[in-house]
Amino acid sequence: MRLILLGPPGAGKGTQSHFIKERYNIPQISTGDMLRQAVQDDTEIGRKAKFIMETGGLVPDDVIIELVQERIHKTDCEHGFLLDGFPRTLAQAKALSLTNISFDHVIEIDLDDEIIVKRLSGRWVHPASGRSYHVENNPPRKPFKDDFTGEPLVQRDDDQEVTIRKRLSVYRTQTQPVASYYLSMAAADKTNTLKFFKIDGSQPPLVIFEKIAQELE
Repeated sequence: MRLILLGPPGAGKGTQSHFIKERYNIPQISTGDMLRQAVQDDTEIGRKAKFIMETGGLVPDDVIIELVQERIHKTDCEHGFLLDGFPRTLAQAKALSLTNISFDHVIEIDLDDEIIVKRLSGRWVHPASGRSYHVENNPPRKPFKDDFTGEPLVQRDDDQEVTIRKRLSVYRTQTQPVASYYLSMAAADKTNTLKFFKIDGSQPPLVIFEKIAQELE
């Protein structure tokens, strides 16, 4: 079972990745984790990536794809894997298609931008303890005060509306076309080897996962 999971920030990919990994006993693979591991293991690709990062450059697509190819040949991927956070762009998806890596399912979790903004911008935290609150789903007893210390809660930069909208704009411009690319590829696949399906991310997490499981099984 070889899977790609797509979706905008705040759509619940992390939660679903965990459910999928646990149910099907396959590793969740992210490019960030792969880069860190390759550098730590001092592999040839890791040394190449480390040099690029240390000199202030962005790791190019061909290096990332080399990492993916190297990673999926490890023993824990024998029964499949979940590719999370890659490909991020149409160029990466097309480059990935030129390799010998094949996929069984591409899953897109879709959610309206306004729901995402409301979901993410409602998060406030207590810096000292890391306790997290949400103005609607898990509000503190006193507005914007920690339940235990009474100290002020703060909002992280990543949870501020302007930042969230910028991230969503990048996703819609750069990554949304990846979903369309795989949808077209699945539609053109007469052997039905590749299946693409979209899930409504506004539903409760367990409902979303059961729908994913139905498609996978």
